[in-house]
Amino acid sequence: MDPIDHLTRELVAAALAEDIGPGDITSRLTIPEHATATGRFLAKQDGILCGLDVCAECFRQVDEACRSKMLVVEGARFRAGDVLAVVTGPARSVLSAERVALNFLQRLCGVATLTRRFVDAVAGTQARVVDTRKTTPCLRALQKRAVRAGGGSNHRFALYDGILLKDNHIAVAGGVRRAVEAAVAGRPHPLKVEVEVTTLEELEEAIAAGADVVLLDNMSVEQLREAVQVAAGRVITEASGGVTVETVGAIAATGVDYISAGALTHSAPAIDISLEVTVE
Repeated sequence: MDPIDHLTRELVAAALAEDIGPGDITSRLTIPEHATATGRFLAKQDGILCGLDVCAECFRQVDEACRSKMLVVEGARFRAGDVLAVVTGPARSVLSAERVALNFLQRLCGVATLTRRFVDAVAGTQARVVDTRKTTPCLRALQKRAVRAGGGSNHRFALYDGILLKDNHIAVAGGVRRAVEAAVAGRPHPLKVEVEVTTLEELEEAIAAGADVVLLDNMSVEQLREAVQVAAGRVITEASGGVTVETVGAIAATGVDYISAGALTHSAPAIDISLEVTVE
């Protein structure tokens, strides 16, 4: 499991400030000051775990007297009815951190769970499922971590750490060949140059210009199969565009190396998890 870094701590702090503001008025008015509580994170549906340490950080930032115990490891499968973790501490603090902790946990488990469905669907092929930059603003690092927890792989993290020539870059640069040649000539070592293509003609042009990776955009399964044959191992192939759990298996069977799916992060439904609290 990745350690909590300063960026995640700042993200948790911002989320808590958004929710609690100057104080949790409900807990202050209704919960005795010295009451202690135990909260159990209870899964209401099956899923893949990600983010319990982020939950623990939520409680810690509200009150360092809170203690969290994780019962399921990152990336593990859990079932409805499983207790995922236990938190103990001052009752007011536990209740104040509850919603933010659940917001992180439910969404990260959702990404990990959907990713595992994609990964399971391509089992037995050489294809690897990867994410995209279609993430929730400011949550990219956590969502990409959840993809890894689900068995997927990360594409470039951001614009600064990978060269990917998309349709608009190509249009402005004056075509596939010009865009690729310019990127190859100026790239920092050891970045690879990836370019989006939509036809077999553009694929050949990209290969001739020196591309390392070709993104086969919105091609049919038959077109993908032909593109893999044309590439013939000269470049890495990545299929992208409208990929779903229902279609990813057929796409993988064409022989592509990677399949990128924005749905992993932008369309993953939250997993239903509750915090069952008892006051002592």
